[in-house]
Amino acid sequence: MTTKLRIIALPPSGRWLCLLPLCLSLLSACAYHPRPQPSAMPALPAVAPQAQAMLPVAPPDEVAPLLAYHQSLRRMTQGELLKELSGISLQQKTPKIALQTGMILMLTRGGGDLARAQSLFDSVAGAGEAEAVTLKPLAQLMSSHCAEARRLSEQNEKLQAQLKDNQRKTEQLNDTLEALKAIERGLPVRPSAGTGASGGSKG
Repeated sequence: MTTKLRIIALPPSGRWLCLLPLCLSLLSACAYHPRPQPSAMPALPAVAPQAQAMLPVAPPDEVAPLLAYHQSLRRMTQGELLKELSGISLQQKTPKIALQTGMILMLTRGGGDLARAQSLFDSVAGAGEAEAVTLKPLAQLMSSHCAEARRLSEQNEKLQAQLKDNQRKTEQLNDTLEALKAIERGLPVRPSAGTGASGGSKG
C-alpha cells in the first residue's frame, strides 16, 4: 500500500512563521561571542634586593710611620739620640712608644742598650692589647734584628779582646827580647884564644 504525502499549502504568512524559529537559531549562532581573555601571567616571585657589598675598611697604617721614624733616627748624632730618648721616656707607655724606645736603644752605644731594646720588642710581640695587634709583626722583625746585632756585637767584643790579648803578648815578648839584648850588651867581652896567646909571647 502506498502512502501519499500530502503537501499542505500554507499561505504566505504561514510560511514566514515556520521559518521564524530557523532564523532565530541562525541569528543566535551568529551572535558576537567575546573572545576569551588570556589567563593572567603568574606573578614572578619578588626578588629580594641584594645587599650592597661593603668593602672592608683598611685599618690605619701604623707601621709605615714607625719605619720612617727609624730612618730619621739613623740620621741623628749620639747627642740627638740621647735627647730623643730622654723626651720619649716621659710619654705614656704604649706599644708604639715601646717600639720607638727600642729603636733608639738599638742605635745608642751604651752598655746593655741592645738587650733593653730586644726586651721592649719582645714585650710588644707578646702583648695582648688591641693596639699591639698591628704592631706585632714589626716588633718580631725588630727583635730578630736586635738579636742578630747583639750576636755580632758580642762576637766583635770577643775579637777585640783577643786582639788586645795578642797585642799584650806581643809587647811582652818585645820587652823580654829588649831585656835580653840589654843583658847581652852589658856582659864583658871575653878575649878570644888567639888574642891571649899572642899577648903572652910578646911578654
